[in-house]
Amino acid sequence: IASPLLSGSRSSKTFKPKKNIPEGSHQYELLKHAEATLGSGNLRQAVMLPEGEDLNEWIAVNTVDFFNQINMLYGTITEFCTESSCPVMSAGPRYEYHWADGTNIKKPIKCSAPKYIDYLMTWVQDQLDDETLFPSKIGVPFPKNFMSVAKTILKRLFRVYAHIYHQHFDSVMRLQEEAHLNTSFKHFIFFVQEFSLIDRRELAPLHELIEKLGSKDR
Repeated sequence: IASPLLSGSRSSKTFKPKKNIPEGSHQYELLKHAEATLGSGNLRQAVMLPEGEDLNEWIAVNTVDFFNQINMLYGTITEFCTESSCPVMSAGPRYEYHWADGTNIKKPIKCSAPKYIDYLMTWVQDQLDDETLFPSKIGVPFPKNFMSVAKTILKRLFRVYAHIYHQHFDSVMRLQEEAHLNTSFKHFIFFVQEFSLIDRRELAPLHELIEKLGSKDR
């Protein structure tokens, strides 16, 4: 029997439905290529644009993949990220985020971390599901503003990593998820660095961690 607590809110294991890239599509092949190169353990090489591939398509496939990864990682700690434990969306004492999406909510609102992340992931999912922004069919061109859309999505997804690291790392360690989180974040950072997708100022909340992850690969 589903407990009333779980049926009313999201269960801790599934946060948002996974965004699937259609099998047999070129994007699916690209995703498989990305997974294969990741297996080599060289993340700097794994994020590079494969020869002859379209940059927009490569960024699209990876953005969907990062959405799914963060979704899963956050899903493991939702029970610890509550209105009372995280009344504001923050990444340490110096960084606080207020939500606005420019359409439904134009003026930034202060809200709890779970509410903010729910808004954020729903917003990202809507972008990913929009065929005019993220075309899944072969030959359908990406829109002219694709790069700026992708940059905004990645900038916002970073905030979920930042919140998890600053506010919930003890829970991550208790769940023995830290290796998974670190690998996912390192892949994300190398990717956004490779294509200059997130402004350095936006990355400030995890600056030290980013330096540390990068120095191990030099």
